[in-house]
Amino acid sequence: MSTTDLPVALRPRLFGRIAVNTVVGLFVLYTLLPVLWLVLAATKDRDALFNSEVLSLTNFSFWQNLVDVFTEDKGLFGRWYLNSLLYAGVGAGISAVLSVACGYAFDKYVFRHKEKLFGLVLAAVMVPQTVLALPLYLMASASGLVNTFWAVFIPVLFNPFGVYLGRIFSQGYVPGEVLEAARIDGAGELTMFFRVALRLLGPGVVTVFLFQLTAIWNNFFLPMVMLSDQQLYPVSLGLYAWNSAARVSPEYYPLVIMGSLLAVLPLIVAFLLLQRFWRSGLTAGAVK
Repeated sequence: MSTTDLPVALRPRLFGRIAVNTVVGLFVLYTLLPVLWLVLAATKDRDALFNSEVLSLTNFSFWQNLVDVFTEDKGLFGRWYLNSLLYAGVGAGISAVLSVACGYAFDKYVFRHKEKLFGLVLAAVMVPQTVLALPLYLMASASGLVNTFWAVFIPVLFNPFGVYLGRIFSQGYVPGEVLEAARIDGAGELTMFFRVALRLLGPGVVTVFLFQLTAIWNNFFLPMVMLSDQQLYPVSLGLYAWNSAARVSPEYYPLVIMGSLLAVLPLIVAFLLLQRFWRSGLTAGAVK
């Protein structure tokens, strides 16, 4: 049946659906093409890359590139990978709990200048992270933390946007009646948060964790300012160092591409494993 055979009232709906699907398909294609190129390029050797033979079925060297990326420079990439897992995994976990706890406090407690303080939190959301790099460096230098693990790890624990989300989640997921019942049963404030509220805020914690995990994993400027020891580099800064070296030593190009492919895997795995909680968390407070 052609579109001319449809009732007049259904034609705009059909055309609108086709237009939406077309736009979504273009955006998906735009997103997946670079990933597809990265996967194909990671299977090629240096000669194939320089000869633009990424789509050819020859010069397959995926396993050799994988071995080389973990053995080059005495296995330095493995150390970078472990550093990123520590910075991002542990940092995002602690940051998510702290952010949700702060948002919970802004929502459930009444204290002086609460809304003004929350306004400062919202203002901090709009401050670019690059603007904070120099003040953070000066503070780390005064504390003797420059070129240490803590110079990168401590700043990522504080997430103003996570605090904002934590308040939204608390409003949508934690009924005041449940807290009152816990108080009547004799529960203290900390016990009430960790044993009652935090369980209800599980989707919120996961959502903040995923946002912060992505931000920390892709963090580049702060480690570049803080660190000079390559043993402390995250993957993002390490690959940048290899890419700079590739201008002089072209054998680094396949390593950079393979390393870039490996660098996106933890984020993909995290989103696949936690997407059920993430989807439910994004709708917090939308329907009451």
